[in-house]
Parts: sequence; C-alpha cells; structure tokens
Amino acid sequence: MRRSPAFETFRYAAIALALALTLLPILWMVSMAFKPIPEWSATGADLTWIPRAPTLDNFRFVFGESTSDLIVALERTAWRPILSSLLSAVFGTVIAMGCGTAAAYGLSRFGSGKNLPLALIQLRLFPPMAVMIPIMIMWAFLGLIDTWWGLALIYGIVTLPFAFWLMKTFFDEMPREIEEAALVEGCSRFRVFMKITLPMMRAPLASSALLVFILNWSDYLIALLLTTKNWVTIPVYMASLSSSMTGQLYGAKAALGLLAAIPPVILGIAIQKHLVRGLTFGALKQ
Repeated sequence: MRRSPAFETFRYAAIALALALTLLPILWMVSMAFKPIPEWSATGADLTWIPRAPTLDNFRFVFGESTSDLIVALERTAWRPILSSLLSAVFGTVIAMGCGTAAAYGLSRFGSGKNLPLALIQLRLFPPMAVMIPIMIMWAFLGLIDTWWGLALIYGIVTLPFAFWLMKTFFDEMPREIEEAALVEGCSRFRVFMKITLPMMRAPLASSALLVFILNWSDYLIALLLTTKNWVTIPVYMASLSSSMTGQLYGAKAALGLLAAIPPVILGIAIQKHLVRGLTFGALKQ
C-alpha cells in the first residue's frame, strides 16, 4: 500500500520533532560547558544557545584550577571521582556479566522450575531505599564503605538480574543442535561453552555489557549512600559543585557531564558492529 505524500510529510516532521526534543538537552549541555561565568549565570533575554566568548575555563576548573575571582579552586578535583566511576562501573559490569552469563546459560540449558528466574529479579522489586538500609549496615560491618571495590561489588549485585535476564533470552534463542554436535564429538560441556557458545554470543554479550555499564556508570543513589569523601563517583561529585558567590556551578557541571558522556559513547562506538545484531538477536524466527 502506497502512502500519501501528506502522510510521509507528517511522519518525517514527527521524527524531526522527536529528534529535536532528544538533542536539545545535549546541545544545551555542550553550549553551557564552553560558556564563561557571566554567560552561564545569565537569565532571561541574556541567555544564548551559542557562547559569545567560548572558553575552556569550566574544564580547567573541575580539574583544580581557579579561573575567576568569583570562584576559588576546588578542594576536591574531578580526577578521583572519574577514577572511582571507571573502576566501580567497569568491575561492576564484569561481575554482573560474568555471574549473569554463567547463571543464564546454566538455567537455559539445565534449569528446572519456573520460580528461580523470578527469584533473581526480586532485588529490583523492592524500593531502593528499603534495600539500601541493610546493605549500608553490612558494608559498614565489612569495611566497604567509601571504597571503589565496595561500589563495584554492589553494582555487580544490583545489575546482575538485568544481565541474567538479557543473556537467558539470548541463550534460549540459540540453537542447541550446535552444542549437541560438539558434545557428540567428545567436547566437554565447559569446552563447548567456552569455545562454541560464547564466541557465538559476542553480539548479545556486547549489547548487554553496554546496558549494564551505563546503569552502573550513571548511578547516583548507591554511590551517594556508600561513599563519603575519598571515592565518590561523578554523579555525586557533580551534585556537590556549588559556590557561595554564584550558587550552582552550571558551567562546571555541564563540562563534567560532557566528560562523563565520553566513556559510554566510546564503548558504544567500539562495539557498534555487534550492537544492532545483539539487540535484535532472536527477534526473527524461521
């Protein structure tokens, strides 16, 4: 059925509107990151989309350099929060994907009972604050408060259900005949998993790992409750950026937000050849 030109025009206009609404906050953040203090603290008619005098002062400021008489240099620079976010998010993703993939494969191939998969997602069914109170007590007892490995461990636990459910869906859609043929030829189950199954799961693994990494990287509540000073993450550090002279440091926050967007973007570009295939794995059946 051929669509009318009016319908096509409306369709493209709707797509353009949705794209504009999606990109406007990003464009505003990029613009704010390069504005000097008088521009990003302006109000009303003085606000502009394009910086009149672009500057890198906001980036220098978050890394410890005083760039104005109105704002003194920060006591805590962005170096440690960036390192904390990287370590906790990366190792949290490794923990979640490692445990989640193994559990998903085992349950997909050998599991019995319908309640076990639901039990793994119960952690996500409770209100976050109700779960975090006992976790804070346990982490304090174990000496894991304000440590990046404590954050990485809880990130791995919290995002484990996502990794499990995603990978289980992919394993369920994978033909078992390939594995059975290898078993008949004498391969052990572990060798089949390592040499045949995992290589075939590269695309689903990449797309699942990206989702889990973004969840860990953008977390605020857990890092706020489990860190105090030494190992705060980027979201927690960003919320603390303020000045008694100028109030909220929107330019510095925009600069840090722009820097925080780099790792997920780089990871997405690095796995883009697997990303679309992983997201659509199993969508079509013969």
